[in-house]
Amino acid sequence: MPTPKKKAKSAAPSAPAKRLRDFTESVIREQTRLAHVHGAVNLAQGFPDFPCEPVLKELARNAVEGDYNQYSVTWGMPPLRQAIAKKMGAYNGIQADPDRNVTVTCGATEAMICAFMSNLDPGREVILFQPFYENYHPDAYLSGAKPVYVTLREPDWSIDEKELTRAFNSRTAAIVINTPHNPTGKVFTREELGLIAKLCQKWGALVFSDEIYEHILYDGARHVSPGSLPGLEDRTVTIGSASKTYGITGWRVGWAVAHEKITNGLRQVHDFMTVCAATPLQEAVRGALGLGPEFYRDLSAHYLRRRDFLVNGLEEMGFRCHMPRGAYYVMADVADLVRGSGKKGPGGGGSRRFRDDAELARYLVSEMKVATVPGSSFYKIKGKAATDHKLRFCFCKKEETLTLALERLREFRRSL
Repeated sequence: MPTPKKKAKSAAPSAPAKRLRDFTESVIREQTRLAHVHGAVNLAQGFPDFPCEPVLKELARNAVEGDYNQYSVTWGMPPLRQAIAKKMGAYNGIQADPDRNVTVTCGATEAMICAFMSNLDPGREVILFQPFYENYHPDAYLSGAKPVYVTLREPDWSIDEKELTRAFNSRTAAIVINTPHNPTGKVFTREELGLIAKLCQKWGALVFSDEIYEHILYDGARHVSPGSLPGLEDRTVTIGSASKTYGITGWRVGWAVAHEKITNGLRQVHDFMTVCAATPLQEAVRGALGLGPEFYRDLSAHYLRRRDFLVNGLEEMGFRCHMPRGAYYVMADVADLVRGSGKKGPGGGGSRRFRDDAELARYLVSEMKVATVPGSSFYKIKGKAATDHKLRFCFCKKEETLTLALERLREFRRSL
């Protein structure tokens, strides 16, 4: 009987790429996943739980029926790029040529990583304001750049001019601005952007400007696009999206507008990353960009009611909220619930303490069925201003959703 041959030993699979060493699951999307697991109200991730406008559905249906079903031009259908260029001139104060300056991407997320990868060489530095939207940090690592953090100062999330000035140097390649800002709701002023413009010109740095909440503004706040300021016209990548404005986060249609030299490199990355955004949805977004000014007025009023409803409810039960002037998030202080803060709960009662805001957020989603985001997840460098006792609440939800969340949070407060 023949002797069976021994199986050759196979080599162990290689470890993940070193560039992933600091990566973790997105905290925001983890909280959404846990909300599904526990049947929780989701105030964590920034997407509406109500239908988009009927006109948008009609535009999408018409696009599919009209056979907009194949690849588009890689950097976007010409009619959509024309609509974006027109909108940029009318609303953002940025003159753009649809053929030389506008690139349509698979959402603002792809636009930002394309901006990073096409402009930042390994070893160069990119300045991030913290708290920051969680994608910017991994974008830096994927492009090989070194993130440098500048902390926005409470209570109004202002810029410390000296700290920002120190952050710039000969290795600085770019700075990321997000206005209106996620997670704080800060709207950067013209004066703040003017300071950034001077520093970028001095050091030859670019600006990557994430403006996806540009139409969601409150209390008289005005949106200023950095790319409209003198000195930043040729060094800014202005990133926009249909997701937040039209309540269609799953459509994944965004854009990047920049000087021709910057656009050429960005398009090269985009071409090989995704080829093109979904063609029928590009056509639908082209129609959406033609909606009249009343749509945008109603949009802010719609979210203003929800902001005030949620903030009033949270503050009545002892949360201390930072009132946002844009976007649709509220950062609330929960120091009275965190060990070592030295602060007592509402009315001086309550003995329950959590190690930090991350433990509190996990408890709320699993036990109280309310998903939030721990504020510490928006910071990389910890310090006096980078606290571990905040939660971010999202209010782009139905009023009954917000009501249910507040009821469960009141029950939580009573249980302490």
